[in-house]
Amino acid sequence: MEDQSHDYSSCAAEQFSVDCPHRVLFGELSDKWSMMVLTVLANGPTRFNALKRRLEGISQKSLSQTLRKLERNGIITREVVDTAPVAVQYDLSPLGHSVLPPFRALYQWTKENLDQVEAARSSYDTRAG
Repeated sequence: MEDQSHDYSSCAAEQFSVDCPHRVLFGELSDKWSMMVLTVLANGPTRFNALKRRLEGISQKSLSQTLRKLERNGIITREVVDTAPVAVQYDLSPLGHSVLPPFRALYQWTKENLDQVEAARSSYDTRAG
């Protein structure tokens, strides 16, 4: 079997190299729709259409792409449910559960600091306008 280990020492956080796998994974996990999908799935297995209803504004294409990306990265699982008609549901994998604490911390930060952010936006807009 071929050794699939990688030397990531050349992509230190300070470099932000475009081909650094850490940067790629960070980007895939931290985009708007991924974070929202993970937040919904934190409540348990959810079918595709239920996800789409919960995520106002997401297109079917964007949701499909986001789910495929998260499944490929091992963050969620996909299960075909033998019903009539056949349904597909998604759930967090153990790896997906492990990313929830930092996501929750970031969301909590937004709740605690929104007033300051809005004041900064207003100040900026006044100066820029």
